[in-house]
Amino acid sequence: MRPARLSFLLSLISFCFAQCPIYSSYASQKHEPFSKGGLNLSYARPIAPCRTFVSQEVEDTIERLRHVIADPDMFRVFENTWPSTLDTTIAWQGYANSTSEKNEPATKEKEELTFIITGDIEAMWLRDSANQLQAYVSVLKPSNSQNSLASLFRGAINLQARYILESPFCNAFQAPDESGIQRTSSANSDRIKPAFDFMRVFSCQWELDSVASFLQLSADYADATKDYDFFKNSSNWSKAVELILRTAESMMIDSYTVDGEWQHTPYTYCAPYGGTPINNCNGSPHKGHIGLVRSFHRPSDDACTFQYLIPSNMMFSAALNTSSSIMEAISPPSSNLTSWMRNMSTLLNRGIEAYGIVNSASHGRVYAYEVDGYGSANVMDDPNIPSLLSAPFLHYTTLHDPIYANTRRKILSRDSQYFSQGPIISGIGSPHTLPGRAWPMSLIMRILTSEDEDEILENLSMLVRSTDGLGVMHESVDSRHPGVWSRQWFSWANGLFGVMVLDLERRRPHLLGMRLRGA
Repeated sequence: MRPARLSFLLSLISFCFAQCPIYSSYASQKHEPFSKGGLNLSYARPIAPCRTFVSQEVEDTIERLRHVIADPDMFRVFENTWPSTLDTTIAWQGYANSTSEKNEPATKEKEELTFIITGDIEAMWLRDSANQLQAYVSVLKPSNSQNSLASLFRGAINLQARYILESPFCNAFQAPDESGIQRTSSANSDRIKPAFDFMRVFSCQWELDSVASFLQLSADYADATKDYDFFKNSSNWSKAVELILRTAESMMIDSYTVDGEWQHTPYTYCAPYGGTPINNCNGSPHKGHIGLVRSFHRPSDDACTFQYLIPSNMMFSAALNTSSSIMEAISPPSSNLTSWMRNMSTLLNRGIEAYGIVNSASHGRVYAYEVDGYGSANVMDDPNIPSLLSAPFLHYTTLHDPIYANTRRKILSRDSQYFSQGPIISGIGSPHTLPGRAWPMSLIMRILTSEDEDEILENLSMLVRSTDGLGVMHESVDSRHPGVWSRQWFSWANGLFGVMVLDLERRRPHLLGMRLRGA
């Protein structure tokens, strides 16, 4: 292509993006053409020039499902939600500067980078971005093209590895230097140790599931593409894994030394709101070295009551195990990283089974949400993943595990304090939002972990009916009051709806050929 022609096209693309509406405003309004079902759902995708990334595999799948999903309202939600991450949140894609990695020689191949925002928050969460990309694993295939899904995955893995090496306790980050995106200081009144760079970090909450998400994203890419050379040639991936292992081990310590002196955890956090951990920012005392890793925060970003967060330990155990195959394929014989990952995975599993199970008077032996190792337990669930409900989805256990089955019955009933029931939507809610608000994400996960077709159809119908006409997944929806919800642009939940539909096509395809009740 001639330079003049290329310059013209780049100018045209920049002009088109300059004319694109802010998606948070766009998504809160209804747009034609409306769906042909009884709900008249809005079309929520940006026009083609305003989409942040286009995958032909995704577009082809949407068109194929148009002739598979019989219910027009359900199809409208699928076509709005599944491509949401690609349509709206790929904030920047490029290459690392050759001088960006200190003390590293320049590599032959440029290091791809992908900066993915959550949606309405212009920062990259390790957990959210990994889950956002997980929506496309079913169509992910090997490719060296920068315009491929494979490149998006590689870029996100590279950038997450960089973030972890810079600030292993932090969970959300600002745009990389190479992007040229303007950054502002994230400094506030929170008191957090160790210190971090406010111009690079957006939020520094120690959430075990964040580093587990990096491992899961890596495993997702490797399983789909068999591209182990990417990890072998990476200057940072193995280093990031080693730092994750060291960081996790540091958060397994006892609250007291051998001779009984109280000691601080390596990470401490105090904030003037949001459930500040007690005891000079350490949280309640925890029994150490029991095979569990402390997490100060839940995947909702809320502070933990007890810091042995069982769903996050489940996810970390499973992710260590699955990603250890990558380390095995690329490590020299002298490396101990593969065995370290597998040993820690086993240790976590044993810790969960020894300390993470409690007796419920009405449901028998169930998994607790949080414990402290001394016998205190918080028996609940939260819709954000990892959750207890999602344990089979995380590959920690199976649907037929009797303890999981007991747990599932409890958390999906009125015996669970955050289960929200009403005529509009019924599901697990979160202390992150007000009681009485179910999170669509929990209904999606209920479908993904169900073999009961009546349960699946009932929850599908509630999901499609509860969008307030916008045709997208909200963060939370009031179970009893129409039109009351939070977040019209929540890419993670949007993508998960697509994952659920494609999963149903694989295991219960006839359900997609049915019209939904009440929709």
